[in-house]
Amino acid sequence: MLNEANWDRIARAALGVVLLIVGFAVGGGLGVVIGVVALIPLVTGVVGWCPIYAVLGFRTNQADSETAG
Repeated sequence: MLNEANWDRIARAALGVVLLIVGFAVGGGLGVVIGVVALIPLVTGVVGWCPIYAVLGFRTNQADSETAG
C-alpha cells in the first residue's frame, strides 16, 4: 500500500536525482557516499512507499478507504 502522495514522490525522486548528480560531480569517496544516500529518496519516490512513514503511521496521501467512497 502506498503511503506517499504524488507531490511527495516527485520531490523524493527529484532530490534523489540531484544528489546522484552531486555525487558524480564530487567524485571520490564522498561522491560514493552521496550517491548511496541518494538512492534512498530515489527508490522510495519511485516505489511510493516509505518504511519510516509506515513505522510512524504517517502518510501524505489519502487512505484508500477515504478515496473509494
